[in-house]
Amino acid sequence: MTRTTARTGNLVERVSQALRAEIAKGHLKPGDRLPSEARLTEVHGVSRTVVREAVAALRADRLVEARQGAGVFVLEAAPVEPAPFQNIDYVRLSSVIEMLELRTAVEVEAAGLAATRRSALQEERILDAFRAVGAAIASGQPTTSVDYDLHLAIAEATNNPRFTEFLALVGSKVIPRHAIERAEAAPTAYLSQIQDEHDRIVTAILSGDEEAARQAMRVHLRGSQSRYRALLRG
Repeated sequence: MTRTTARTGNLVERVSQALRAEIAKGHLKPGDRLPSEARLTEVHGVSRTVVREAVAALRADRLVEARQGAGVFVLEAAPVEPAPFQNIDYVRLSSVIEMLELRTAVEVEAAGLAATRRSALQEERILDAFRAVGAAIASGQPTTSVDYDLHLAIAEATNNPRFTEFLALVGSKVIPRHAIERAEAAPTAYLSQIQDEHDRIVTAILSGDEEAARQAMRVHLRGSQSRYRALLRG
């Protein structure tokens, strides 16, 4: 890329961003006509080519449209599509079960891949995360974030970034505790059971046993589904 081309690209971006800001702030409302090319050239101190490319970028994003013989007009903002997994109500047990079913589909395979692909450094990270869960249980501290970190460490050990991206997308709330802890007479016993399940997952991964890792993760997540379904029925 030549210096002239790079400079032109920077100018286009600058003018495009300035017009986007005017629209976002409401200074240019839906139905308003953009200033003429000549006026934009004068205001921004750029060439007509730069102005045309900046307006073309806005057209590509459906922020404006050209009307033959009339000019370029601001469009109504398109409705914002909700981001995936942002409308989940983690207080509702049915939502918890839905997410556990999805996690099972993803994390069973993650455990198997981690068993065959993990590095020595990733083994250490998994062990550290596992021990952090145990320490939180022993000290009576909340376990949600450390539990999530363990599952994240396993996802990282697949060396496929999409598994990590999935867990990052759904966030730590994917490991809820409140419903179980409200209903269980002995939440510490419940958490100890969860940690035993974690132990079997971690042991299988560190042993390089792909099928055992998958099975241990499957038992862990399906067991959680069963516990939440029992609460839902109760």
